[in-house]
Amino acid sequence: MTILCNDTTISPLLKGRGIPNYSAITAQSVQEDIPKLLRELNDNFDRFEANLKNYFTVGKRLSWELVIDPLHLLEERLRWSWGTVSHLNAVCNTPELRAAYAKQQSEVVRFRNHIGQSKLLYLALQSLRDQPAKTLDKTQKRILAKQLLSMRHRGVALDSNSLETFNIVSEQLATLATQFSNNILDATQEWSLLLHERELLSGIPLRILAQLAIAAEAAGNRRKDGSPPTTEQGPWLLGLDTPSYLPVITYATNRNLREKLYRAYVSRASQGKFNNRPLTEEILRLRIHQAALLGYKDWAEFSLTSKMAGKTDAVELLLEELRLASLPVAEAELQQLCNFAAECGAPESHNIQPWDVMYWAERLRREHLNFDQESLRPWFSLPQVLSGLFKLCKRLFNIYIEPADGSAPVWHEDVRFFRVLDPDGLPLAYFYLDPYSRPASKRGGAWMSECLVPSHGAEGHAVLPIAYLVCNQTPPIGNMPSLMSFEEVETLFHEFGHGLHHMLTDVNYPHAAGINCVEWDAVELPSQFMENWCYERKTLFSMAHHWQTGEPLSEQDYELLLQNRTFMAGSATLRQIHLALTDLRLHSSWKPEDNHSPEDLRRKIAAVTTVLAPIDEDQLLCQFAHIFASSSYAAGYYSYKWAEVLSADIFAAFKEAGLDDEKQIRRVGSNFLANILSKGGSRAPLELFEAFRGRLPTSEALIHQSGLACT
Repeated sequence: MTILCNDTTISPLLKGRGIPNYSAITAQSVQEDIPKLLRELNDNFDRFEANLKNYFTVGKRLSWELVIDPLHLLEERLRWSWGTVSHLNAVCNTPELRAAYAKQQSEVVRFRNHIGQSKLLYLALQSLRDQPAKTLDKTQKRILAKQLLSMRHRGVALDSNSLETFNIVSEQLATLATQFSNNILDATQEWSLLLHERELLSGIPLRILAQLAIAAEAAGNRRKDGSPPTTEQGPWLLGLDTPSYLPVITYATNRNLREKLYRAYVSRASQGKFNNRPLTEEILRLRIHQAALLGYKDWAEFSLTSKMAGKTDAVELLLEELRLASLPVAEAELQQLCNFAAECGAPESHNIQPWDVMYWAERLRREHLNFDQESLRPWFSLPQVLSGLFKLCKRLFNIYIEPADGSAPVWHEDVRFFRVLDPDGLPLAYFYLDPYSRPASKRGGAWMSECLVPSHGAEGHAVLPIAYLVCNQTPPIGNMPSLMSFEEVETLFHEFGHGLHHMLTDVNYPHAAGINCVEWDAVELPSQFMENWCYERKTLFSMAHHWQTGEPLSEQDYELLLQNRTFMAGSATLRQIHLALTDLRLHSSWKPEDNHSPEDLRRKIAAVTTVLAPIDEDQLLCQFAHIFASSSYAAGYYSYKWAEVLSADIFAAFKEAGLDDEKQIRRVGSNFLANILSKGGSRAPLELFEAFRGRLPTSEALIHQSGLACT
């Protein structure tokens, strides 16, 4: 079993195995070591191709061990080193590291294209598929099919002129994606608002005021008498990072403040030196060009050939079904907000604006549901939530999770390390948890990525999977632990679902282990499945204890949480439809020669997917990192809803078995682990779903779960 690599004779960035020594990896080492690595890998690939050529010359049949195993070693060396650099660039971003990352990115893209465009390798994979030396199993055949499609998508079949153009475009897209992401981070950091008057922050909870005062002090601000900021007397520094923005836009009674904050938030990275507007158009233009080079009519067609949905029409059908279910509900919700604001005497009740929605929704939630999200934070401290999450994993999958802090290098003092054990106490996997927001150096959002991929390493040692789980939740303050909003609880469960998919794989082929080889619109299945358990009684009460008194959450608050799940659900669903349809149409309908911009198309879509038209400053596309900062979700943002249909249907199987019947829960959990979670990408997602559910999926469970069934 390989976890750590203690070889001090090799540069920390070139070890290629074990857990990276993060503190020893610097911008300078990126500049020096990545070129060395790429030279070595190019030499190794040349020898690999020469060996393949010899086999073709003598007419021998190729084996899996001759082709796929050495190919994996080559790819894994790059993934290990460049993946570490990419991870640090996301969680410990500095100007020096950013510059080093950007400088080496084109060469990394060039090498990946070199492998993906090797005609000799392509012929070898075809030969291995059609005339293998030994019979291949289903997983091996699936891996080969995916590899061949991936190579076609990398341009292996293009003529030399088209291939040269394709590679230039690939490098341009990679550079633009990094610039797009950096612009969002920089634009978010650049904006701040320092307030000295307490009355301007009326309605905002003390916990948030303390957080804003700490931010002011960290930025070097002082009170007018020169003393440091305090919770009650300020000053307070507002920002556009999520833990700062969301509480203010939700609780501030000062409408002018909410408007100012909202306009700044939705216009991020849309002007000045961090302007992403030209980048969105250029990225779309280059994708159209690249798809055409590969013989596809548009990027959406190109993207969907490798996804579960398969065709644009299938995605459009699902989105329209959900749009028709959610639009009238969202319209009724907006009218309810207007009526409620009028009842409260708000002069703007007849003309609610986007910066009013979250405020009045929270007021309505508190007064009609008697539910105050903020007041529940003390019941969801991070340690207690983790305890409940780990108990659920034991209950469903018979695994044990325990802290292993201090046994592995970390990149920040807030980062935790855990081990995952089987029933006999033997390690199955490990994971990092980086939970808190650091707006100055860590990109926003939440994600899971791979630290180590499971495989059989050198000399037969097993390499156990290790996951990175990254969130941006509210940090602790003083002696108070991180007190999580319920949305942050759901986010943690969501990312942990991805982590389980990676960590609990039993697939012996690295190319199909964990999330590898899984169609992108099925990747979100385990993550969204785990979110459902936040609302399940036993799980919730195992983690909902007051951080000071230990008092459990009341039955009344639990019932309110259940009701709150579908509160404003029409608006939330419609928001996802708006994003998904915008993404799909941008990649299937928009053309550079059209007399309208991508934002014009987005606003046309907004006419049927929003109940409040976007204001002029709203430049959503400039912050739509999912589809512009990488290509993973480009023409694939619908994947969240597609996978949510699957996950809701799967969770329905647990409800049908009886959530109070522990024997049945263990049985269904074992079935889910055996037929879906552990199988990674070894089978097609629909095949795995049918093996678990005994039938094809339907959207009925999701529509009911979302509270949209009556429309």
